[in-house]
Amino acid sequence: MADISTYTGGIAQTNGYLLNLPGGTILVDAPDGVAAWLKMRGVKVDVLLLTHQHFDHVMDAAAVKEQQGCQVYAWSALSKDLTLEALFGASRGSAYAVPEFVVDVALAGQSELALLGLNFELMHVPGHSPDSLCFYLAEAKWLFGGDVLFLDGVGRTDFPGGSFQQLADGIEAKLWPLPAETTVWPGHGGKTTIGREKAENPFVGQA
Repeated sequence: MADISTYTGGIAQTNGYLLNLPGGTILVDAPDGVAAWLKMRGVKVDVLLLTHQHFDHVMDAAAVKEQQGCQVYAWSALSKDLTLEALFGASRGSAYAVPEFVVDVALAGQSELALLGLNFELMHVPGHSPDSLCFYLAEAKWLFGGDVLFLDGVGRTDFPGGSFQQLADGIEAKLWPLPAETTVWPGHGGKTTIGREKAENPFVGQA
């Protein structure tokens, strides 16, 4: 199906996922340092998918785009409000200042995405961030959900535009119906499964 490599970096220890596919290569999220990691590995990335625009997930988006010449897909155009730079008072060169990049394809309102021979289901699950987007690959039962759902946790909801109720409702309506064996590849921490979190997650589990 595909080979997945995980890069973890930046001040928030954020995960980026590299999918090596027969038809090309996809990078999910661009934490700080991932561009150098890709260069060291000699990898050519065709597409960068962003689960949301919080600074720790997009810090290297500009570098990856420049280095790889890839297209960037996200829920919406780059926004300093979504990156949280305004909240943290980021100045140029600070740990929270995101180098500007262009989102080539805005996915707002879409429910499917065909890429490199794969068909992703798109699930907009706000609450952690207004633009939080989950990419679900049914044939592999893989969910790339950014900071929506973690092993024993969910994304924090105290940032501007956050809402725990909205996040919990979105998880219940869109993620819990997925097959229990679906692997969740989260923005932070280790992978888990939908079945495990549905039963045991202390924030949104239904045990």
